[in-house]
Amino acid sequence: MLSIKEIRQELQGASVISDKVMQHIHEEGLLKIWVPQKYGGLGYRFEEGLKALFGWAETDGSFGWMMTLCAGANYFSRNIKSEIAQLLFTHSETCFGGSGMVGGTAEKQDDSTYLINGSWNFATGAPHLTHFTLNAKITENGKPLMDGHGNGIIRSFIISKEHAEVIPNWKSMGMKASGTYSFTVENVLVNEDYSFVYDTFFTNDILDTIPFRIFADLTLLVNYLGMASHFIEEAEYIRPEIHFKSFAESVEKHLEKVLQIAGEVENILGDHKKIPEDKQHVIHQYGVELVQKLSRQILTVYTQLGIQATDTDSAVYQIFCDYFTAAMHSNFRPSADDLDFSF
Repeated sequence: MLSIKEIRQELQGASVISDKVMQHIHEEGLLKIWVPQKYGGLGYRFEEGLKALFGWAETDGSFGWMMTLCAGANYFSRNIKSEIAQLLFTHSETCFGGSGMVGGTAEKQDDSTYLINGSWNFATGAPHLTHFTLNAKITENGKPLMDGHGNGIIRSFIISKEHAEVIPNWKSMGMKASGTYSFTVENVLVNEDYSFVYDTFFTNDILDTIPFRIFADLTLLVNYLGMASHFIEEAEYIRPEIHFKSFAESVEKHLEKVLQIAGEVENILGDHKKIPEDKQHVIHQYGVELVQKLSRQILTVYTQLGIQATDTDSAVYQIFCDYFTAAMHSNFRPSADDLDFSF
């Protein structure tokens, strides 16, 4: 079992999650926090899982991001038929991951088979995936199939890594070890059993009923908070005379708030009630505002650390780049109407 210090040493300046760290991940079953225990997963509750994600992001940005996205993809074990999930997740190293974009087509061959073609961007953890998940438009005889409302039908598919070509094109300033690459799939036949729909579940658990928007919001927020906590830790080494106590306390306060929200969500769902749309909106707006505040605070602190913080080999520089790369995620990007460029 690796310590936080050892994981940080492995990933400082790294361009990929090392084999040593991946071995630790698989031995501890960390990618299976959202996988039900009946499939060999850890079956964490929502709040429990968010605590784990915070700790991983606090350890290292790329580590936390890859773990969050891949563990999040393994959550889809709940969306596939039980016998298929059982088959796939009996292997300790099963790791799903992929792209949320609709990047290709699934040409219907018969009632149960599809031919997949296309390309998808930003598949975090690509070098370590055993299976790629992707969204594709359903077509028949080359034409899109439509639902009863005139919208194109989209399904998600699971492709074994042998059938996907990874394109190592991640050139962002941060998250360099996250392995967030593009991939292509060409003329791959997939049985319908290896496809799924986000809101269709084959398990019976409270986690199944958490709205995807809330799940995405809170899992990303604990990543930002974890990176901020690590940033404060490294900033104190450089400028110990500056008191970062209030910043650290704010991070802790907001972590408690996120965990409180997660608990409330589980309690509501446990009473067989739905999360109202207005409550989902309030949670999302809280996230948008929190990321804006965190970003301003980290930038303010960074400018006070001096030239040492610009050393591209330093831990604080890596965290800074990781955080602001992650903060570019579209999930919490404010609307154009909310932007104010005056000064």
